[in-house]
Amino acid sequence: MSVQELVARSSAQRAAIIASAQPLLQAVEAPDRLIGFVRRHPLPLALGALALVLFGPRKALVAASRALSLFALLRSLRD
Repeated sequence: MSVQELVARSSAQRAAIIASAQPLLQAVEAPDRLIGFVRRHPLPLALGALALVLFGPRKALVAASRALSLFALLRSLRD
C-alpha cells in the first residue's frame, strides 16, 4: 500500500468517525454549556442555593424577583 493510499484511507476513516460522533456531540452540548456557566458564575449560584435552603423556594423566588426589580430600577437611574 502506498503512502497516498494510506492517507486517503485515514481521511475516510476520520470522516466516518466524525460523522458517527455527531449525535454524541449534540447530546453533550447542553450539559457542557451548563457546566461552563456554573464555572464562570459560582458565587451567585451558591447564594441562590443558600437562599433556597434557608427560605424555601417560594420566599426565595419572591426575594429574587424583588432584587431583580430593584436592580433594574437602579440601573435605569444610572443611565
